[in-house]
Amino acid sequence: MFRRAILKSVLALGLLSAAAAPVFADGIGASLLTQQHPFYIELAKAMTEEAKAQNVPLEVSIANQDLSKQLADIEDFIVKGVDVIVISPVDSKGALAAIMKARQAGIKVITVDIPVEGAEVTSYIGTDNYTGGVKAGELMAKELGGKGKVAIIDYPTVQSVVNRINGFKDAIAKHPDIEIVAQQTGITRAEALAAAQNMLQANPDIDGIFGFGDDAALAAGVAVKAAGLQDQVKVIGFDGMQEARDAVDSNPVMVGVIQQFPDQMGKLAVDTAIKVIAGEDVAAEQPIVPGVYTGK
Repeated sequence: MFRRAILKSVLALGLLSAAAAPVFADGIGASLLTQQHPFYIELAKAMTEEAKAQNVPLEVSIANQDLSKQLADIEDFIVKGVDVIVISPVDSKGALAAIMKARQAGIKVITVDIPVEGAEVTSYIGTDNYTGGVKAGELMAKELGGKGKVAIIDYPTVQSVVNRINGFKDAIAKHPDIEIVAQQTGITRAEALAAAQNMLQANPDIDGIFGFGDDAALAAGVAVKAAGLQDQVKVIGFDGMQEARDAVDSNPVMVGVIQQFPDQMGKLAVDTAIKVIAGEDVAAEQPIVPGVYTGK
């Protein structure tokens, strides 16, 4: 904290430009949602590599999808006096109080991948999830020929997923002959499998399933095959991890995934934190446009 104050004073007096300022700060604390998903493994790896390359201290804590642990980890970062906290919140609403406390302590906060609802942060870095959802809806409509019944596997406490679902629904709404007949929560792969099984049992005439993430989509693919509906149901996922891309290449049920770029997010998060430490202005939002993967 003391070193950060010195750096800010030097910058304010004009004795050193922000671009030339050395990174002699207390560093970056990062609280990430999980390490049980390939997306977050790649995100953490990119952050670690960029911090090493830029010679800035970085401490990464993993919340394991446990809000209480994440709040405790952020509290620990506040006590240690890090300069910047990077967070992928477990709960878009539940993390608000911790972020407000960090800001009150003079610590800048950057959210990555998942925004925090109602929080004023220095920058949000993440996929343009709404646009990704629209792309998923457009792909579903194309695969179904503009008509049919669709189900959604959801994760409603995470704002980035809410944005995906909203984009998907808005795209589907442009096709009046496509009806969304079911929507259930399935956060883990096991929960998503149960949700897909329930929806297929209640609606055996479903033609398509949109999974909020690759785990949900892959689980849906298993449920479709188990129900003997592989010639009827099309599944679309969101993340674009290797396992999902391989499934698109080899499994006719998986017709596509919206592809995120966690390596870009991780690098940009660290680079943005370094600029913040040096006193530079950064964009409030830094969206990364997702791609669409439909096979080799």
